[in-house]
Amino acid sequence: MSVSIRDLRKRFGDHVAVDGISVDIPQGAFFTVLGPSGCGKSTLLRLIAGLEVPDDGEIALKDSLVSSAGRHVPPEDRDVGVVFQTYALWPHMDVTGNVAFPLECEGLSRAKARAAAAEHLETVSLTELADRRPAELSGGQRQRVALARCLAGGAGVVLMDEPLANLDPHLRHRMEEELSAFHDTSGATIVYITHDQREAMALATLVAVMDNGRFAQVGTPEDLHDRPVSEQVARFIGRAAVLPARFEDGLADLGPIQVPLVQAAGARRGAGQVVIRPANLRRAETDHPGSFPATVSQATYRGGLWEALVEVPGLAEALPLQADRRLSRGDHLTLRMEPLWALPAEHVVP
Repeated sequence: MSVSIRDLRKRFGDHVAVDGISVDIPQGAFFTVLGPSGCGKSTLLRLIAGLEVPDDGEIALKDSLVSSAGRHVPPEDRDVGVVFQTYALWPHMDVTGNVAFPLECEGLSRAKARAAAAEHLETVSLTELADRRPAELSGGQRQRVALARCLAGGAGVVLMDEPLANLDPHLRHRMEEELSAFHDTSGATIVYITHDQREAMALATLVAVMDNGRFAQVGTPEDLHDRPVSEQVARFIGRAAVLPARFEDGLADLGPIQVPLVQAAGARRGAGQVVIRPANLRRAETDHPGSFPATVSQATYRGGLWEALVEVPGLAEALPLQADRRLSRGDHLTLRMEPLWALPAEHVVP
Protein backbone atom coordinates (compact mmCIF):
# COMPACT_ATOMS: atom_id res chain seq x y z
CA MET A 1 0.00 0.00 0.00
CA SER A 2 1.42 3.42 -0.97
CA VAL A 3 1.15 6.51 1.22
CA SER A 4 0.60 9.98 -0.23
CA ILE A 5 0.75 13.09 1.97
CA ARG A 6 -0.05 16.62 0.82
CA ASP A 7 0.62 19.84 2.75
CA LEU A 8 -0.02 18.14 6.11
CA ARG A 9 -0.17 20.31 9.24
CA LYS A 10 -0.82 19.65 12.92
CA ARG A 11 -0.72 22.14 15.77
CA PHE A 12 -0.94 21.72 19.53
CA GLY A 13 -1.79 25.17 20.85
CA ASP A 14 0.93 27.52 19.64
CA HIS A 15 3.29 24.67 18.77
CA VAL A 16 3.39 23.50 15.14
CA ALA A 17 4.31 19.80 15.28
CA VAL A 18 3.91 19.05 11.56
CA ASP A 19 4.40 22.00 9.24
CA GLY A 20 3.31 21.49 5.64
CA ILE A 21 4.78 18.06 4.83
CA SER A 22 4.26 16.58 1.38
CA VAL A 23 5.70 13.21 0.33
CA ASP A 24 4.88 10.12 -1.74
CA ILE A 25 5.92 6.81 -0.19
CA PRO A 26 5.92 4.03 -2.81
CA GLN A 27 4.31 0.68 -2.16
CA GLY A 28 6.80 -1.69 -0.55
CA ALA A 29 9.20 1.05 0.59
CA PHE A 30 11.02 1.02 3.91
CA PHE A 31 10.56 4.73 4.66
CA THR A 32 12.42 6.03 7.71
CA VAL A 33 11.71 9.39 9.31
CA LEU A 34 14.90 10.50 11.06
CA GLY A 35 15.15 13.42 13.41
CA PRO A 36 15.84 14.61 16.96
CA SER A 37 13.34 14.36 19.80
CA GLY A 38 10.54 16.88 19.48
CA CYS A 39 10.86 17.38 15.71
CA GLY A 40 7.35 16.04 15.02
CA LYS A 41 8.10 12.55 13.71
CA SER A 42 5.87 10.64 16.15
CA THR A 43 3.01 13.09 15.50
CA LEU A 44 3.38 12.38 11.77
CA LEU A 45 3.13 8.65 12.48
CA ARG A 46 -0.02 9.14 14.55
CA LEU A 47 -1.56 11.22 11.77
CA ILE A 48 -0.96 8.42 9.24
CA ALA A 49 -2.42 5.89 11.68
CA GLY A 50 -5.50 8.05 12.28
CA LEU A 51 -4.75 8.50 15.98
CA GLU A 52 -4.54 12.28 15.42
CA VAL A 53 -6.67 14.51 13.20
CA PRO A 54 -4.72 16.97 11.00
CA ASP A 55 -5.52 20.66 10.99
CA ASP A 56 -4.80 20.94 7.26
CA GLY A 57 -3.72 18.73 4.38
CA GLU A 58 -4.50 15.28 3.05
CA ILE A 59 -3.39 11.67 3.56
CA ALA A 60 -4.17 8.95 1.03
CA LEU A 61 -3.48 5.23 1.42
CA LYS A 62 -3.36 3.38 -1.92
CA ASP A 63 -5.23 6.23 -3.62
CA SER A 64 -7.97 6.16 -0.97
CA LEU A 65 -8.32 9.47 0.89
CA VAL A 66 -8.30 8.84 4.66
CA SER A 67 -7.68 12.38 5.97
CA SER A 68 -8.75 15.71 4.46
CA ALA A 69 -10.93 18.70 5.23
CA GLY A 70 -14.12 17.23 6.68
CA ARG A 71 -13.00 13.60 6.32
CA HIS A 72 -11.35 11.36 8.89
CA VAL A 73 -11.30 7.59 8.47
CA PRO A 74 -10.85 5.96 11.91
CA PRO A 75 -7.71 3.91 12.63
CA GLU A 76 -9.47 0.55 12.50
CA ASP A 77 -10.60 1.19 8.92
CA ARG A 78 -7.23 2.26 7.50
CA ASP A 79 -5.56 -1.15 7.06
CA VAL A 80 -2.48 0.02 8.93
CA GLY A 81 -0.67 -1.66 11.82
CA VAL A 82 1.29 0.09 14.54
CA VAL A 83 4.27 -1.32 16.43
CA PHE A 84 5.01 0.77 19.52
CA GLN A 85 8.12 0.67 21.68
CA THR A 86 6.28 -1.51 24.23
CA TYR A 87 4.83 -3.85 21.51
CA ALA A 88 1.44 -3.92 23.40
CA LEU A 89 0.99 -7.71 23.49
CA TRP A 90 -1.74 -9.36 25.55
CA PRO A 91 0.09 -11.14 28.42
CA HIS A 92 -2.66 -13.73 29.04
CA MET A 93 -2.56 -15.02 25.45
CA ASP A 94 0.05 -17.22 23.85
CA VAL A 95 1.89 -16.09 20.74
CA THR A 96 -0.63 -17.65 18.38
CA GLY A 97 -3.49 -16.07 20.29
CA ASN A 98 -1.94 -12.63 20.06
CA VAL A 99 -1.59 -12.94 16.30
CA ALA A 100 -4.99 -14.58 15.77
CA PHE A 101 -6.93 -12.01 17.79
CA PRO A 102 -7.36 -9.42 14.97
CA LEU A 103 -8.67 -12.18 12.70
CA GLU A 104 -11.19 -13.34 15.29
CA CYS A 105 -12.34 -9.73 15.65
CA GLU A 106 -13.05 -9.75 11.91
CA GLY A 107 -15.35 -12.77 12.34
CA LEU A 108 -13.13 -15.76 11.63
CA SER A 109 -13.65 -18.84 13.77
CA ARG A 110 -11.03 -19.51 16.41
CA ALA A 111 -9.68 -22.50 14.47
CA LYS A 112 -9.38 -20.61 11.16
CA ALA A 113 -7.85 -17.57 12.88
CA ARG A 114 -5.18 -19.67 14.57
CA ALA A 115 -4.43 -21.49 11.31
CA ALA A 116 -3.94 -18.16 9.54
CA ALA A 117 -1.84 -16.90 12.46
CA ALA A 118 0.47 -19.87 12.01
CA GLU A 119 1.28 -18.69 8.47
CA HIS A 120 2.19 -15.20 9.70
CA LEU A 121 4.34 -16.65 12.49
CA GLU A 122 6.26 -18.59 9.86
CA THR A 123 6.92 -15.31 8.03
CA VAL A 124 8.63 -13.89 11.14
CA SER A 125 10.33 -17.22 12.07
CA LEU A 126 8.39 -17.80 15.32
CA THR A 127 6.65 -21.10 14.60
CA GLU A 128 8.57 -22.92 17.34
CA LEU A 129 7.45 -20.36 19.95
CA ALA A 130 3.76 -20.35 19.02
CA ASP A 131 2.59 -21.73 22.41
CA ARG A 132 4.62 -19.39 24.64
CA ARG A 133 3.34 -16.35 26.52
CA PRO A 134 4.91 -12.90 25.92
CA ALA A 135 6.64 -13.01 29.32
CA GLU A 136 8.62 -16.04 28.13
CA LEU A 137 10.01 -14.23 25.06
CA SER A 138 12.96 -11.96 24.53
CA GLY A 139 12.47 -8.35 23.47
CA GLY A 140 13.30 -9.21 19.89
CA GLN A 141 10.87 -12.12 19.83
CA ARG A 142 8.07 -9.96 21.27
CA GLN A 143 8.71 -7.46 18.51
CA ARG A 144 8.32 -10.16 15.87
CA VAL A 145 4.99 -11.18 17.43
CA ALA A 146 3.83 -7.56 17.09
CA LEU A 147 4.91 -7.58 13.44
CA ALA A 148 3.06 -10.83 12.75
CA ARG A 149 -0.05 -9.36 14.37
CA CYS A 150 0.15 -6.38 12.00
CA LEU A 151 0.26 -8.75 9.04
CA ALA A 152 -2.62 -10.81 10.40
CA GLY A 153 -4.69 -7.64 10.65
CA GLY A 154 -4.23 -7.13 6.92
CA ALA A 155 -1.95 -4.14 7.32
CA GLY A 156 -0.70 -2.85 4.01
CA VAL A 157 1.28 -0.24 5.91
CA VAL A 158 3.23 -1.04 9.09
CA LEU A 159 4.03 1.99 11.27
CA MET A 160 6.90 1.64 13.76
CA ASP A 161 7.59 4.22 16.46
CA GLU A 162 11.21 3.73 17.60
CA PRO A 163 10.69 -0.03 18.09
CA LEU A 164 14.36 -0.71 18.89
CA ALA A 165 14.82 2.11 21.41
CA ASN A 166 14.43 -0.15 24.46
CA LEU A 167 16.76 -2.93 23.28
CA ASP A 168 20.40 -3.54 24.22
CA PRO A 169 22.94 -2.55 21.52
CA HIS A 170 23.80 -6.14 20.54
CA LEU A 171 20.11 -7.03 20.21
CA ARG A 172 19.39 -3.88 18.21
CA HIS A 173 21.89 -4.98 15.55
CA ARG A 174 20.27 -8.41 15.35
CA MET A 175 16.78 -6.90 15.14
CA GLU A 176 17.86 -4.60 12.31
CA GLU A 177 18.69 -7.73 10.33
CA GLU A 178 15.35 -9.30 11.24
CA LEU A 179 13.41 -6.15 10.31
CA SER A 180 15.11 -6.12 6.91
CA ALA A 181 14.21 -9.77 6.42
CA PHE A 182 10.62 -9.07 7.51
CA HIS A 183 10.38 -6.24 4.98
CA ASP A 184 11.74 -8.45 2.20
CA THR A 185 9.39 -11.37 2.89
CA SER A 186 6.19 -9.47 3.78
CA GLY A 187 6.21 -6.88 1.01
CA ALA A 188 4.62 -4.40 3.41
CA THR A 189 5.19 -0.67 3.20
CA ILE A 190 6.99 0.36 6.39
CA VAL A 191 7.07 3.84 7.90
CA TYR A 192 9.71 3.79 10.62
CA ILE A 193 10.42 6.52 13.18
CA THR A 194 13.87 6.87 14.76
CA HIS A 195 16.38 9.38 16.11
CA ASP A 196 19.28 6.99 15.41
CA GLN A 197 20.91 7.82 12.08
CA ARG A 198 22.92 4.59 11.96
CA GLU A 199 19.69 2.62 12.34
CA ALA A 200 17.95 4.70 9.65
CA MET A 201 20.77 4.32 7.15
CA ALA A 202 21.00 0.55 7.73
CA LEU A 203 17.29 -0.18 7.26
CA ALA A 204 15.73 2.31 4.88
CA THR A 205 15.19 2.38 1.16
CA LEU A 206 14.16 6.03 1.62
CA VAL A 207 14.99 8.41 4.48
CA ALA A 208 13.36 11.71 5.40
CA VAL A 209 15.41 14.01 7.64
CA MET A 210 12.89 15.89 9.79
CA ASP A 211 13.43 19.07 11.78
CA ASN A 212 10.94 21.50 13.32
CA GLY A 213 7.98 19.78 11.70
CA ARG A 214 9.39 19.79 8.17
CA PHE A 215 11.33 17.46 5.89
CA ALA A 216 14.78 18.93 5.22
CA GLN A 217 15.53 16.26 2.59
CA VAL A 218 14.05 13.00 1.35
CA GLY A 219 16.20 10.49 -0.51
CA THR A 220 18.06 7.21 -0.41
CA PRO A 221 20.63 6.76 2.34
CA GLU A 222 23.33 7.32 -0.29
CA ASP A 223 21.68 10.58 -1.42
CA LEU A 224 21.61 11.98 2.09
CA HIS A 225 25.19 11.02 2.87
CA ASP A 226 26.88 11.76 -0.46
CA ARG A 227 24.62 14.49 -1.87
CA PRO A 228 23.08 16.51 0.99
CA VAL A 229 21.07 19.56 -0.08
CA SER A 230 21.91 21.70 2.95
CA GLU A 231 24.47 22.21 5.69
CA GLN A 232 21.91 21.02 8.22
CA VAL A 233 21.56 17.62 6.50
CA ALA A 234 25.30 17.34 5.84
CA ARG A 235 26.12 17.77 9.52
CA PHE A 236 23.23 15.62 10.78
CA ILE A 237 24.09 12.58 8.63
CA GLY A 238 27.45 11.01 9.39
CA ARG A 239 30.57 13.07 10.13
CA ALA A 240 31.29 16.14 8.03
CA ALA A 241 32.97 19.52 7.85
CA VAL A 242 31.23 22.22 5.80
CA LEU A 243 33.60 24.89 4.51
CA PRO A 244 33.24 28.01 2.36
CA ALA A 245 34.81 27.86 -1.09
CA ARG A 246 35.01 29.64 -4.40
CA PHE A 247 34.17 27.61 -7.49
CA GLU A 248 35.70 27.95 -10.94
CA ASP A 249 36.63 25.54 -13.74
CA GLY A 250 35.48 22.49 -11.75
CA LEU A 251 37.64 23.35 -8.73
CA ALA A 252 36.81 24.38 -5.17
CA ASP A 253 39.27 26.94 -3.83
CA LEU A 254 39.43 26.55 -0.03
CA GLY A 255 42.26 29.06 0.34
CA PRO A 256 45.29 26.90 1.10
CA ILE A 257 43.94 23.99 -0.98
CA GLN A 258 42.31 23.61 -4.39
CA VAL A 259 40.21 20.46 -4.79
CA PRO A 260 38.19 19.12 -7.77
CA LEU A 261 34.41 19.02 -7.44
CA VAL A 262 32.42 15.88 -8.12
CA GLN A 263 31.05 15.85 -11.65
CA ALA A 264 27.48 16.78 -10.63
CA ALA A 265 28.72 20.03 -9.09
CA GLY A 266 31.51 20.76 -11.58
CA ALA A 267 29.70 23.59 -13.41
CA ARG A 268 29.36 25.78 -10.32
CA ARG A 269 30.96 29.24 -10.26
CA GLY A 270 31.30 31.83 -7.52
CA ALA A 271 30.98 31.44 -3.76
CA GLY A 272 29.52 28.40 -2.05
CA GLN A 273 30.13 25.61 0.45
CA VAL A 274 31.64 22.14 0.17
CA VAL A 275 31.08 19.03 2.29
CA ILE A 276 34.15 17.12 3.49
CA ARG A 277 33.66 13.62 4.89
CA PRO A 278 36.23 11.08 6.10
CA ALA A 279 36.02 9.29 2.74
CA ASN A 280 37.29 12.47 1.04
CA LEU A 281 40.61 12.41 2.94
CA ARG A 282 43.52 10.13 2.05
CA ARG A 283 47.05 9.74 3.37
CA ALA A 284 49.62 10.99 0.85
CA GLU A 285 53.34 11.34 0.28
CA THR A 286 54.75 14.78 1.03
CA ASP A 287 55.56 15.44 -2.63
CA HIS A 288 52.16 14.25 -3.96
CA PRO A 289 50.42 16.95 -6.05
CA GLY A 290 47.71 18.59 -3.98
CA SER A 291 48.97 17.20 -0.67
CA PHE A 292 48.83 19.33 2.47
CA PRO A 293 49.95 19.07 6.12
CA ALA A 294 47.54 18.31 8.96
CA THR A 295 47.76 17.78 12.71
CA VAL A 296 45.55 15.41 14.70
CA SER A 297 43.59 17.34 17.33
CA GLN A 298 41.35 14.49 18.54
CA ALA A 299 41.38 10.69 18.08
CA THR A 300 38.96 7.97 19.23
CA TYR A 301 39.18 4.21 18.79
CA ARG A 302 35.97 2.71 17.38
CA GLY A 303 36.81 -1.00 17.28
CA GLY A 304 39.00 -1.69 14.28
CA LEU A 305 39.04 1.94 13.17
CA TRP A 306 40.28 5.26 14.50
CA GLU A 307 38.11 8.35 14.12
CA ALA A 308 39.97 11.65 14.28
CA LEU A 309 39.71 15.38 13.72
CA VAL A 310 42.63 17.08 11.99
CA GLU A 311 43.56 20.75 11.87
CA VAL A 312 44.79 22.17 8.55
CA PRO A 313 46.57 25.55 8.44
CA GLY A 314 44.31 28.12 6.80
CA LEU A 315 41.03 26.20 7.29
CA ALA A 316 38.56 27.45 9.91
CA GLU A 317 37.15 24.03 10.79
CA ALA A 318 38.73 20.69 11.71
CA LEU A 319 38.27 17.91 9.18
CA PRO A 320 36.98 14.40 10.00
CA LEU A 321 39.41 11.56 9.28
CA GLN A 322 39.12 7.78 9.54
CA ALA A 323 42.13 5.45 9.71
CA ASP A 324 42.82 1.75 10.22
CA ARG A 325 45.88 2.36 12.39
CA ARG A 326 46.42 4.18 15.66
CA LEU A 327 46.23 7.96 15.64
CA SER A 328 47.14 10.18 18.58
CA ARG A 329 46.63 13.81 19.39
CA GLY A 330 49.52 15.84 17.96
CA ASP A 331 50.39 13.42 15.13
CA HIS A 332 51.55 15.21 11.97
CA LEU A 333 50.13 13.83 8.73
CA THR A 334 50.26 14.55 5.02
CA LEU A 335 46.85 14.27 3.34
CA ARG A 336 45.14 14.80 0.02
CA MET A 337 41.46 15.25 -0.88
CA GLU A 338 39.18 13.34 -3.20
CA PRO A 339 36.63 15.39 -5.24
CA LEU A 340 34.13 17.24 -3.02
CA TRP A 341 30.35 17.72 -3.07
CA ALA A 342 29.17 21.34 -3.32
CA LEU A 343 25.95 22.27 -1.56
CA PRO A 344 23.24 23.49 -3.96
CA ALA A 345 23.39 27.28 -4.28
CA GLU A 346 19.83 27.84 -3.03
CA HIS A 347 20.68 26.20 0.31
CA VAL A 348 24.00 27.93 0.96
CA VAL A 349 24.00 30.24 3.98
CA PRO A 350 25.50 33.65 3.01
